[in-house]
Amino acid sequence: MEEEKKPPSAHDESRLFYDSMQDVSPLQSVNQVVHDTPKPKAIPTKTLEDEQQVLEDMFSDEYDPVDIQPGDVLSYKRDGIQYRVFNKLRRGEYRIAAELDLHGLNAKQARTYLAEFLVTVYPFQGECVRIIHGKGNRSDYRGPVLKIKVNHWLRQHDRVQAFHSARPVDGGTGAVYVLLRR
Repeated sequence: MEEEKKPPSAHDESRLFYDSMQDVSPLQSVNQVVHDTPKPKAIPTKTLEDEQQVLEDMFSDEYDPVDIQPGDVLSYKRDGIQYRVFNKLRRGEYRIAAELDLHGLNAKQARTYLAEFLVTVYPFQGECVRIIHGKGNRSDYRGPVLKIKVNHWLRQHDRVQAFHSARPVDGGTGAVYVLLRR
């Protein structure tokens, strides 16, 4: 009987190829185009949209409006804030670390600016910020819109420990001193 010849295996072919290429040196590349274009940075658009939505949702407009007049004093303190600390804030004795002026903004813009401001400002312990909301003297029958909303929004924010209307020299009832948690 005649023995059948087996076809060469892939291993044998690879070995044969490498053995035959042993003395070959690679060619130098000439006129080769190299693409050094960096990939554009990934922009997490959905994450940015989500963060913006959180800032907007942080303040709810679902509230029973309190009858606040343009000349009324705003005042609030969380439980645990010492009376001495609150009095110092009320008298305007803390250094103003930053200021936000909301004049001329509509309620939606004011809410966005206020939310971003409260998240990004980093005063040292014991310092405060001033938020100018205006007195609402030119408001219609609804009263001072921004003043009412700022009063409500600040009460909802976790970083706000206390706030009180400013001294006349700092804006009076058109502004508030806000004591922030670090």
